[in-house]
Amino acid sequence: MTLSAPSPIAHERRQAVDAALADVRRILHGAPPDRSTLDAITARLEQLASQKVLFSRADFPPPAEAAGVGASTRYRLNPADGEAGLALYLNSINPGKTTAPHNHTTWAVIVAVEGQEVNRVYERTDDHRDPARAQIHVAREFTVRPGASIAFLPDDIHSIHVVGTGPTLHFHLYGQPLETLTGRIAIDPETGAVKNYNAAYLRPSEAVA
Repeated sequence: MTLSAPSPIAHERRQAVDAALADVRRILHGAPPDRSTLDAITARLEQLASQKVLFSRADFPPPAEAAGVGASTRYRLNPADGEAGLALYLNSINPGKTTAPHNHTTWAVIVAVEGQEVNRVYERTDDHRDPARAQIHVAREFTVRPGASIAFLPDDIHSIHVVGTGPTLHFHLYGQPLETLTGRIAIDPETGAVKNYNAAYLRPSEAVA
């Protein structure tokens, strides 16, 4: 069977994604990032997000209405990199989506192509001695939208809440693929109960060639 060639848009998108990730690797210099490094990575990812013609809703559709309020699809934009190093996803999420407060155990940058996502950022106030319990409170809220991005270090804790009337298209860039982050935790803000985030919530991504 003869495989069809990728469309011009898909080819241009692949070049743009590869160039952005190459720049991110240069910014990192092989070292764990600090806040200023994350600012530089965020700026580069915002440049990619500005190329909206490459990331259309037609190519990255949200879940069908039948999937329910808050349903989401996560597209892996660099699947050829496998489990080694950076992982760039494009999240297409219907309004109503929320997550439990969680960490990532790696750095993360969230940049919007379109749509709004409220991020609640938490401070942890316990002594970390009990692996089954944590105490957190909301330190601030920030709405990710085009031109307004957010970044996290590995131990930062946040939750997301998709608002507005339309689905999101948001880049989520991580230092490692989500599927490899087996030590992530989710925290119940009411009871303080801790559970493994990936085991409880993570669903497979869609690979984009």
